[in-house]
Amino acid sequence: MKATMNLTEVNEGLANIYNGNVSEGNGSTSILSIPLALNKVLDIFVIIILLITMISLGCTMEISKIKNHLLKPKGIAIALLAQFGIMPLTAFCLGKILQMDPIKAVTVLICGCCPGGSLSNIFSLAIKGDMNLSIVMTTCSSFMALGLMPLLLYLFCQGFTGLQNAVPYSSIITALVLTLVPCAIGIGINHYKPNYTPVVKKTGVSILIMSAIIVAILSGIAVKNMIWMILTPDMLSVAALMPLSGFMLGYVISIICGLSPQCSRTVAMETGCQNIQLCAVILKVAFSPEIIGPMFLFPLIYITFQCTEALILAGCFRCYQTFKRPAEDAYNSVDIKQVELKQP
Repeated sequence: MKATMNLTEVNEGLANIYNGNVSEGNGSTSILSIPLALNKVLDIFVIIILLITMISLGCTMEISKIKNHLLKPKGIAIALLAQFGIMPLTAFCLGKILQMDPIKAVTVLICGCCPGGSLSNIFSLAIKGDMNLSIVMTTCSSFMALGLMPLLLYLFCQGFTGLQNAVPYSSIITALVLTLVPCAIGIGINHYKPNYTPVVKKTGVSILIMSAIIVAILSGIAVKNMIWMILTPDMLSVAALMPLSGFMLGYVISIICGLSPQCSRTVAMETGCQNIQLCAVILKVAFSPEIIGPMFLFPLIYITFQCTEALILAGCFRCYQTFKRPAEDAYNSVDIKQVELKQP
């Protein structure tokens, strides 16, 4: 069901976005208008991407691991606090500092309030994090988002004029349910039919790649004359600063709370990596094209910065380990020689 925002409430935001922006070719301003058939196809494929991603995530999760971490919930509690505390607050602060209009602000807030994404598991592996904790955190944050995401959106939207009653909470909750069902299916497959798990993962990756390519092509066709409207300094700044803030603050909070360096690195990746597939589905399906405009492509910009920054951090960590190990070996060698010399 498409959200129908009160035009009076969002008029100021629409004016800020479109006023003075000249469309290529006809020299007039216009609001994004996607053909109905193309819009439906895009909706279907972004939903397919989300479903496949969540089934694959579920297939990596074991019920026994969930139980073990729930019995010792310190790591999960800190991770959830960082995920649903740091990222929404960062999105809110950036929106205020950059004085974003309602349309851009709601886009950034939805992205900031999303749970952790499956990419965090890959990057946690790259920085030698606790993989069990990473997967459990991603799963738990997905389930917790059903209640926390609408609540956080409601609270933070109060700080922006025109958004108090403009967010389609029912559509967002529906999208969140759509993430939990396939995740539960994946967990069930991995628990009851573990021999099917590799097949599901491989098939899922193939479908995911093809769907992503189709969405990229169709999105390019839909917004070819308006893509520049999301490549603005404020949106690029948000896309660069939000994941970086999540990585840094997630690590700092984990260290302060007494987690091990390995778990702290895991929490950092979980905090900075959002579920961009879910964000894209909400922006594309919950809002009509006339309202959200080309902002539904913001997740593509965000994930580009997110992956780039995560790769840089992973590279820095690997370099640190590479140079640290020879130094430790040399130090240990000196200690051994000194002990040998002291012996008669």
